[in-house]
Amino acid sequence: MAATKTWVLSLLVLEFTTVLGRQMLAQSVRRVQPAKRTSNTFAKPADSLESPGEWTTWFNIDHPGGQGDYERLDAIRFYYGERVCARPLRLEARTTDWMPAGSTGQVVHGSPREGFWCLNREQRPGQNCSNYTVRFLCPPGSLRGDTEHIWSAWSPWSKCSAACGHTGVQTRTRTCLAQTMSLCSEATEEGQLCVSQACTACDLTCPMGQVNADCDACMCQDFMLHGAISLPGGAPAPGATVYLLAKAPKMLTQTDSSGRFRVPGLCPDGKSILKITKTKFAPIVLTMPKTSLKSGTINAEFVRAETPYIVMNPETKARRAGQSVSLCCKATGKPSPDKYFWYHNNTLLDPSLYKHESKLVLRNLQQDQAGEYFCKAQSDAGAVKSKVAQLTVIAHDESPCNPTPESYLIRLPHDCFQNATNSFYYDVGRCPIKTCAGQQDNGIRCRDAVENCCGISRTEEREIQCSGYTLPTKVAMECSCQRCAETRSIVRGRVSAADNGEPMRFGHVYMGNNRVSMTGYKGTFTLHIPQDTERLVLTFVDRLQKFVNTTKVLPFNRKGSAVFHEIKMLRQKEPITLEAMETNIIPLGEVAGEDPVAELEIPSRSFYRQNGEPFTGKVKASVTFLDPRNISTATAAQSDLNFINDDGDTFPLRTYGMFSVDFRDEATSESLNAGKVKVHLDSTQVKMPEHVPAMKLWSLNPDTGLWEEEGDFKFESQRRNKREERTFLVGNMEIRERRLFNLDVPESRRCFIKVRTYRSERFLPSEQIQGVVVSVINLEPRTGFSSNPRAWGRFDSVITGPNGACLPAFCDDQSPDAYSVYVLASLSGEELEAVASSPKFNPNAIGVPQPYLNKLKYRRTDHEDPRVKKTAFQISMAKPRPNSAEESNGPIYAFENLRACEEAPPSAAHFRFYQIEGDRYDYNTVPFNEDDPMSWTEDYLAWWPKPMEFRACYIKVKIVGPLEVNVRSRNMGGTHRQTVGKLYGIRDVKSTRDRDQPNVSSACLEFKCSGMLYDQDRVDRTLVKVIPQGSCHRASVNSMLHEYLVNHLPLAVNNDTSEYTMLAPLDPLGHNYGIYTVTDQDPRTAKEIALGRCFDGTSDGSSRIMKSNVGVALTFNCAERQVGRQSAFQYLQSSPARSPAAGTVQGRAPSMRQQRASRGGLPRREGQLSLVGLHSPPCPPQVTAVVRLSNELSLVNLNTSVLVHLASLYLYLLSLSHDAGWQMAPRMTK
Repeated sequence: MAATKTWVLSLLVLEFTTVLGRQMLAQSVRRVQPAKRTSNTFAKPADSLESPGEWTTWFNIDHPGGQGDYERLDAIRFYYGERVCARPLRLEARTTDWMPAGSTGQVVHGSPREGFWCLNREQRPGQNCSNYTVRFLCPPGSLRGDTEHIWSAWSPWSKCSAACGHTGVQTRTRTCLAQTMSLCSEATEEGQLCVSQACTACDLTCPMGQVNADCDACMCQDFMLHGAISLPGGAPAPGATVYLLAKAPKMLTQTDSSGRFRVPGLCPDGKSILKITKTKFAPIVLTMPKTSLKSGTINAEFVRAETPYIVMNPETKARRAGQSVSLCCKATGKPSPDKYFWYHNNTLLDPSLYKHESKLVLRNLQQDQAGEYFCKAQSDAGAVKSKVAQLTVIAHDESPCNPTPESYLIRLPHDCFQNATNSFYYDVGRCPIKTCAGQQDNGIRCRDAVENCCGISRTEEREIQCSGYTLPTKVAMECSCQRCAETRSIVRGRVSAADNGEPMRFGHVYMGNNRVSMTGYKGTFTLHIPQDTERLVLTFVDRLQKFVNTTKVLPFNRKGSAVFHEIKMLRQKEPITLEAMETNIIPLGEVAGEDPVAELEIPSRSFYRQNGEPFTGKVKASVTFLDPRNISTATAAQSDLNFINDDGDTFPLRTYGMFSVDFRDEATSESLNAGKVKVHLDSTQVKMPEHVPAMKLWSLNPDTGLWEEEGDFKFESQRRNKREERTFLVGNMEIRERRLFNLDVPESRRCFIKVRTYRSERFLPSEQIQGVVVSVINLEPRTGFSSNPRAWGRFDSVITGPNGACLPAFCDDQSPDAYSVYVLASLSGEELEAVASSPKFNPNAIGVPQPYLNKLKYRRTDHEDPRVKKTAFQISMAKPRPNSAEESNGPIYAFENLRACEEAPPSAAHFRFYQIEGDRYDYNTVPFNEDDPMSWTEDYLAWWPKPMEFRACYIKVKIVGPLEVNVRSRNMGGTHRQTVGKLYGIRDVKSTRDRDQPNVSSACLEFKCSGMLYDQDRVDRTLVKVIPQGSCHRASVNSMLHEYLVNHLPLAVNNDTSEYTMLAPLDPLGHNYGIYTVTDQDPRTAKEIALGRCFDGTSDGSSRIMKSNVGVALTFNCAERQVGRQSAFQYLQSSPARSPAAGTVQGRAPSMRQQRASRGGLPRREGQLSLVGLHSPPCPPQVTAVVRLSNELSLVNLNTSVLVHLASLYLYLLSLSHDAGWQMAPRMTK
């Protein structure tokens, strides 16, 4: 008890200390005055490193999130009181990458008395403060009392490590004298830069020529090197700098206006190396040619510099303590990245230990090494950060998965209401799919040889009591770590024009430089995504050149399954003719009655051929502009409007227009380049004043889908004509290999919107849909009219997962109406509905409580006009206030709170979309979520027996009658010893009325395909019963289907004309048989394609309109029952003559009456079916009578009560025969 009290008291003290520390840091931050610039005493110290005193350890108590990075002295003193003296003499600040604060180019503040701070809002647009660490110089003896002899004196500095005349490192050490090791956490070794003494004599030897005066290169006085350097398009490269790489790079010369240079005195030894550099291009490294001549020539062409781009991200992994793990990161770029930095929980790992390598190996793992890891790749062109990987480390005796399944509700049939839960739902449980620490071999690989996931390890069979029958189900009872189900990610889509929906027929789809797919006649395409794909960047090329080549970044489901995307393309503008020898002006604007957003000015003599030769003829110019003032063009925006900043973080752009250019020789159609092109941007079109100075010109990298900076805009110094009253921003560009450009502003005001998608308006968490494409269009409202947007600025799409989706969007905390958004969702190309906002405004249905909902101004698109589609909603992006409780729980989250958004429970506020509930119902004995292929379970009764190979089967049923009818398929094991007589599942569908025939409807009904079960041991011919739920009798069976079933025994007997029973065919028969079969790696795709063929009545077509007379397997005649007339089965149920024998039979076999109690005609158990050529399971002993109505009536062991019922049934049928003109069988009348 005493130990418990001590433990609780310790926790309270720790909590109090933490809260007090936060308050101290907050008070320090509030005392900061951004307008007052503190002198940078840390940048240029007055004292040298040899000043008397002692340096403290390095401190890093804050990170640059929120407002900035605050390393305030009073807050540091609160946490580390003994380690800081009362009056520091100096302050030194560095980034966590060990760069001095004065070298970062950022606006920073600091003093020894107050500490150090950096404010995000004082930095350049799109850039935040770096993560800084600081230390203080204290007077000698001021850090600790003289009585505390913890450390020995520092040793003398070691000898400088560099050779003569060069810079190196020298070190010194000290020893900890304290008996308590906790006091020895400071550094035991320090280092500093040093310059060695000047060299006394030159030790360089030259195999050719003589040593120069600097003793760093060999010179040959009689040799002349000539060079010609060009740009990627063939144009000369003026202003390029040429270096000789010796002991230190030595500048030699620069290229002239024609891209040429001459350098005398170099030696043609085949060993000397030259480096040629130019801004925005990757450096060229050349080796001197080896020759005996007096001159030599080199030619080279620049390649555009490209920011590093991650092609391999570290993977999420799980290990036990003591095991090893490897995390890998790989980036490409021009030049290639040469340094890799690894971070653990946002803290840089020691580069000296991990050697800037792309592979991080951690051995003998401890639990404190768990957490988030990512890498940063760096080159001369920039840096980029990888995605975050989660490393889980558990103890040796800890279970890798929570053995208790979580709740998961499945919907039951319409006639299976559960009184216990007062609902149509049943909890079958499930195991959350996550990476777990399973069995691994000894190899340390980037990707584990076996991927392990938490899954169901034990199930229990239960029976659900329904109205007159029972449904078997498998309930998850235990979870464990096991091998993950094999999945495949697929992207499908349709490519069409943005203006009228014309499909791009037979176009090419490229991933990088590789053609990976082709569109069909209707513009559709399918792409199986390679397993190592991190970011799916596709370029769609129209061979007929009707449309502008379009690059899209498409989100996909990394856990597997197919995602459908609608790809919209801009129609290419009709070309105009330009004179290359004249100045040409091309307006950029597509909105009638509005001034152009910008203009292109192409000076005379600006065009040149691919080889650099000037072009003087006529030019066919096609310039296509995507005008953001036209809201309907948002979906045609290319890429995802992101760029990589200097620190390697991905930042969004807000567009003011994109334009694509195509210049060709009018005579030969040869592609032309253009240099010295000017872009004049009308500043009045930029409605946000803060965007004007931040405006830049960007071009799209089609390989990465990222935008790269081309140049800045500046105010025009003079007007182009005297009448012009507008003010223009001017940017310069060259049009070479890049053809798509963008007028964009980096925007740092970002938030996330939480959206969930559901199967119905019930909005149950268990009915969430995965794989839905949720898109957001950022809008710029007109002044004073928040509901009437002036333009769109950005388009993003996200795929919903098991916990919904978090959509990035611009937001503002000062002005809630500064930004607004449209949000829409689609699944397999069909749009989902948003929750209504009128005439009834229900916050509970929308999913967001008041008063925050009013602040967001939620409006569905049909709010003012009910004729408008209901598939989107608009909100104002009001950033949540940090001190407001009602705004802290969604649906808008600050950008730094992404994890809170992703992990928010279903009870947290969110926006909702839902499917219109159709006349279709699926029930599986072994639950399976078709949105998530990883939820597949190994079981003989699994509807889909094999992952990665989903086979969907449909049968077409024609209904002749005045009403639409529900049709049910009941699917049971037929020939396999493990499943015979056991239920796989049921499917319900409502027939679709024919447009041309008033009394005809048809249904495409799914049934379980025959074939191998999950063990791949032997096939099972599924026993399928097709049951129209009404007063129906079978009229005909497709002759080819009947012949096939007769020739492929066993054959199911069909004595009951109100239904049809068959052993499903093993072969994919096709439309001539009325059977439609499709196999795909995604279950939803297989069902959608098979359903489209069934509607069309063909084996290769597709339709959404039911063609009732084509490709039919079964025909039923269904009569409309007269009002008040009972069916024979209802008559038996309501008959007053009852006895125990005629009531409910206890056990597994029901009475005949109970078999027909449901309108679906569901048979109670498997023992009551007769098969020709197959031995039926024996009936249970509780059954005392088997009644078989066919050509004759056989009675066995009937008691008086049963005879009374049969007599009543006979009289009822006899009365019906007079009305309908039926002929009773002769032996029946007996």
